[in-house]
Amino acid sequence: MPASLSPAVVFDPAGGLHIRGVSRRPAGPGEVGIEVRAAGVCHSDLHIVTGDWPSDRPLVLGHEAAGVVTEVGEGVGTLSAGDHVVLSWFAPCRRCRKCLAGRAWLCTGTRAVANTLPDGTTPFRDSQGAGVWPYLGLGAFTQAVVVPESAAVQVPRELPFGIGALLGCSISTGIGAVMNTAGVRPGESAVVLGTGGVGLSVVMGLRLVGADPVVAVDLSSERLAAAERFGATHTLDGAATDVAAWCQDELGGVDYAFEAIGSPRVAETLPGMLTSGGAAVLVGMAAAGATGAFDLFDLADRGKRILGCNYGSSVGAIDIPKLARLYLAGRLPLDELVGAVRPLEEAAAAFADLESAVGVRTVLEP
Repeated sequence: MPASLSPAVVFDPAGGLHIRGVSRRPAGPGEVGIEVRAAGVCHSDLHIVTGDWPSDRPLVLGHEAAGVVTEVGEGVGTLSAGDHVVLSWFAPCRRCRKCLAGRAWLCTGTRAVANTLPDGTTPFRDSQGAGVWPYLGLGAFTQAVVVPESAAVQVPRELPFGIGALLGCSISTGIGAVMNTAGVRPGESAVVLGTGGVGLSVVMGLRLVGADPVVAVDLSSERLAAAERFGATHTLDGAATDVAAWCQDELGGVDYAFEAIGSPRVAETLPGMLTSGGAAVLVGMAAAGATGAFDLFDLADRGKRILGCNYGSSVGAIDIPKLARLYLAGRLPLDELVGAVRPLEEAAAAFADLESAVGVRTVLEP
């Protein structure tokens, strides 16, 4: 590969998943250049690979990452070269009504979900000079990226890069679902369906706020064992247990039911697990266009709620440093969330592990 190109994990609708050499341009106004040190492999990347979320262009995958600032563009005032940062994929515009109301996770001005930088361009080119686009505005499965200033959140230098990478999506989403979206209080009960990286983060968040009991449900005995270490008081095999009946028979229903899989079939079962006034929280991202059916009379009659959860209702600039401090203070056992560490060239194997629910979170190191 020419020295001017860096290897990148690219998904192309015409060519599938592969490694492609890309170059990146310098940081422009309001942008930051980052050397990527670690990047997590997330289900949101897998949704692109499997076609659940169709793409019309080649994408450099990766949106959960940490690294070091190498350059700052004109007008950047919050970061300097050498700063350690976590990348926050939902880069807010900081100008729309939602941002100004303190609800940056609902920003209407971001271009991240269009897989571009804020000006609608891409910083990446392949060996033929053709554009390759940054997934969720980041494209972190490569050695160096250019991102908007609002996507780079400074963190303490002592924070390990592998932990920082996971703070950028799965941990912020899972813990944020508990603390921000649902607002769980001490002593309230919860069930968590799916104990991958996001689900285990939900369990951690529930322990952090003092929820009890905390029931974890999965098909993997390995992941259920991890859930116990992360704070679950009960574990259930989802294939062998009618979870809704168990919750009603053993607990009289739970206050909160978190779905961390993205399965419409599983999501439809959540209201049956709830006590009166309880809330179902949809944390896992389903395929585009997926729908679900619920007993509307039951929802109204018993005052149950269904809450959508985008990014854990998190504001990256606030929540990511807070979670970093909690980890460094020994309040979050995040080291156990990092499973295999692989080079970029093994991205396909990492996706295969994720799809088959093997292990916990895989981190790629460029």
